[in-house]
Amino acid sequence: MTTPRTALWGISLALGGSLVLSVNDMAVKALSDGYPLHEVVLIRALIGLGVVLAGLSLAHGPRAVWTGIRTRRPGLHAARVACVVLSNITYFLGLAALPLADGVAIFFVAPLLITALSVPFLGERVGPRRWAAVGAGLLGVIVMMRPGTGAIQPAALLVLLSALAYASMHILTRRMAATEGALGMSFWTQAGFVLVSCAMGLTVGDGRFGQADSASLEFLLRAWTWPAPADWPFFLATGLAVSTGGIMIAQAYRLCEAGLVAPFEYVAIPMAVVWGALVFGTWPDAVAWAGIALILGAGLYVLWRETRLGRGVAAEPGGGAVEEAR
Repeated sequence: MTTPRTALWGISLALGGSLVLSVNDMAVKALSDGYPLHEVVLIRALIGLGVVLAGLSLAHGPRAVWTGIRTRRPGLHAARVACVVLSNITYFLGLAALPLADGVAIFFVAPLLITALSVPFLGERVGPRRWAAVGAGLLGVIVMMRPGTGAIQPAALLVLLSALAYASMHILTRRMAATEGALGMSFWTQAGFVLVSCAMGLTVGDGRFGQADSASLEFLLRAWTWPAPADWPFFLATGLAVSTGGIMIAQAYRLCEAGLVAPFEYVAIPMAVVWGALVFGTWPDAVAWAGIALILGAGLYVLWRETRLGRGVAAEPGGGAVEEAR
């Protein structure tokens, strides 16, 4: 049973980790105006890989790092890495064109999609009230896409695809949990980011496909540019935020039940509103607030129901609900 002191530590770590991870979203969006996605992801992944290798060295000793990353399930690792990479690419491409608060809120439909996917892929049972919550969350996404107004944003579909890929990654993680460690999975994830980013840099890094009309496509196809000194703090912020924020949330899930700490990760949504106002000068309108309320309410309800049923939809072994996809 979780003691009050342990619960306080877990909640504090979940809140702190989510606040730190919100810096990653802000930093990536800030960099999306001047640098290509593959460059941002590569630098972030190299920083994250350094943190993971340091953790493996501490856990297994400098000469036994291979012990922590060795696996007999390379196929599942490859599928999981593909889901994480797809989730990252589509999330940040969408974030480049959307207000920060809108993009983050749409992404938080992921716990609802995990609930839905757990039925066909894990054989779990979902009652009518949780299905209603899933429907309400998806309705919130539709509201934020503004159909029928002539202003529907394809970028919102990219973030929704990101949430679906992220949910698929969690389903795979549940299947791998019995044999694979959290640091090992993180290592292969960061290695996948490095590989894909280098491949993108070699194929489109010269910018010959750039100058697209879409902010998302321009972020994807822009030419590689050596970072200006003034932008290095943003690059460091995204790498360190993902690493440290992920570790904090991982520790929160180690200390406490998923249902206790998962709701506190939703602090990322109001933080996105704050960063949007302070850094980008944007503020959600009434339609966006309605969509945010539907997604937030539905997600918190599902987490509450999972807590009552003794499960946690948002957690993975050694990780939280959102850090790996961001």
